[in-house]
Amino acid sequence: MKLYYSPGACSLATHIVMAELNMAYEIEAVNLSDKTCMTGDYKKINMQGSVPALKMDNGEILTEGSIITQYLADQKNDGMILGKFGTTERYRTLEWMNYISMEIHKNFSPLFSTDKKFTNTQTQEDVKNYFKTILTEKFNFVSEKMNTNLFLMGNNFTIADAYMFTCMTWAKYVGMDMGQWSNLNTYMSRVMERPSVLKAMREEGLLK
Repeated sequence: MKLYYSPGACSLATHIVMAELNMAYEIEAVNLSDKTCMTGDYKKINMQGSVPALKMDNGEILTEGSIITQYLADQKNDGMILGKFGTTERYRTLEWMNYISMEIHKNFSPLFSTDKKFTNTQTQEDVKNYFKTILTEKFNFVSEKMNTNLFLMGNNFTIADAYMFTCMTWAKYVGMDMGQWSNLNTYMSRVMERPSVLKAMREEGLLK
């Protein structure tokens, strides 16, 4: 399998899952600005021009990170990284995946494009503060739900943790102070220590 990614983007979550499952994989970086990759026009691979995209062993291209990580987990599913079919654990994990996608990821995205969309400095700041306020509410919810859990689902690392960790790494790039959530900071440190996370980040050039 081959993963098309952009360093530090949401594709990092997929990369972490592949490493966590000890899969054999290739990676190819995508320039999201001009939609190119080493093999040429990335839009010929994924017409949406977004990452991640996974070239499966049968040659087909699968897109959408939340779906790709479920697919990967089901290739080697012992019920740990994603609950088995029909279990409550599976649907609770997918509940988290949907929450992260719709409430965390979605509200981070505008913070990376505000300066390009608006020329007025005050407007830029107002828009950024608006989305940071929303994210603060979302992180309050996650912090309360996690309480003293090691991971989102309790004691087991799941595909949802790979996604949450990835989104939370963006806070430093958009000037969002995470200091008020001590348990989330501890959580980030815990996830960061996983060999799969270190491997994926090094392969993307995010760590030396």
